[in-house]
Amino acid sequence: MSEKFIPIVDHRVNHRDSHRQHARLSIPAILEQPNGQVVDTFGRSLNDLRISVTDRCNFRCVYCMPKEVFDKNYLFLPQTSLLSFEEITRIAKIFVAHGVSKLRLTGGEPLLRKNIEKLVEMLRGLRTHDGQELDITLTTNGSLLARKAQSLKDAGLTRVTVSLDSLNEATFRQMNDVDFPVSDVLEGIDAAHQAGLGPIKVNMVVKAGLNDQEIVPMARYFQNSPHILRFIEYMDVGSSNGWRLDDIIPSSEIRQRLNDAGMSLLPIAANYASETAERWRYADDSGEIGFISSVTNSFCHDCSRARLSTEGKLYTCLFATEGHDLRALLRDQQSAHSDIAISSVVAQLWRARSDRYSELRSQNTVELSAPRKKIEMSYIGG
Repeated sequence: MSEKFIPIVDHRVNHRDSHRQHARLSIPAILEQPNGQVVDTFGRSLNDLRISVTDRCNFRCVYCMPKEVFDKNYLFLPQTSLLSFEEITRIAKIFVAHGVSKLRLTGGEPLLRKNIEKLVEMLRGLRTHDGQELDITLTTNGSLLARKAQSLKDAGLTRVTVSLDSLNEATFRQMNDVDFPVSDVLEGIDAAHQAGLGPIKVNMVVKAGLNDQEIVPMARYFQNSPHILRFIEYMDVGSSNGWRLDDIIPSSEIRQRLNDAGMSLLPIAANYASETAERWRYADDSGEIGFISSVTNSFCHDCSRARLSTEGKLYTCLFATEGHDLRALLRDQQSAHSDIAISSVVAQLWRARSDRYSELRSQNTVELSAPRKKIEMSYIGG
């Protein structure tokens, strides 16, 4: 059987040679010291860096890594292509100097990366421009969380977000497509809570006809708990999940379903300007709940997030079609670029940023949802 790969933008036919297929980034003629803030063409600051530490996952969720694409013949990245922990820490330090105060480790499934606690410990040593500690978080499917929670906390992780799309055993196993039991994920959430990795956010991607019947049961389960359930509209990320507009259950409909079930909600203020989730609370003060509405209510205007892929490419939007190869600069032995040189490149790239895909999609959904080469979510994290 022939090997399969998704035709994403960088066309990774041969991982070891992928760096040759990108235009090399140029170091600016005049280098600049970072001052703790850099803004893009819309005046958006750089505050949040999401770091994919592996492109592998032990789930085959139908909306992210469907088994018919990511099968046993799929070409994952070789170990030599992945950024080392030292390289990740070096890049993170550069971004922090430009104003990043929050680092999120993602994947794939980040807990599959060997000795991930060591990376957390290394990142914990970084400080913001004004000397503050960073907010270091991690998004996981929860499968390995029960055994890893305490060591992650001890290493300096602040909190975790757990992806959980159903409490129904049959539905959950159907969605992860590897027959993984929901009880093990719930055990991981409990372990993370006991370790102090909270408040834990639980993300549910809602896809019409697949798990939307679980909306009310999920809300009831996490109501009166210390955890924050967040419903996510099914997004057109990547090219492998067969996204259609009909698959979306809008956040407004989800709130109506909860209201009809006797769970009245009241809006509450955002924690910060670029927060992705709209925050609500139960009218009876039985907890907080969130809605991430990238399709029906985009948040491009405040987006302060950059993404670093597993092999060191910078993406300035979740829906990007190409990245910028920072790894090539890190590993350029001939030039041995300094941190200030790479920092100047990052500043230049962010100042040129004009991404607002979700806003444009809202204006013309049909045109922008047509087939186009977008980077896969498993490659740069959600």
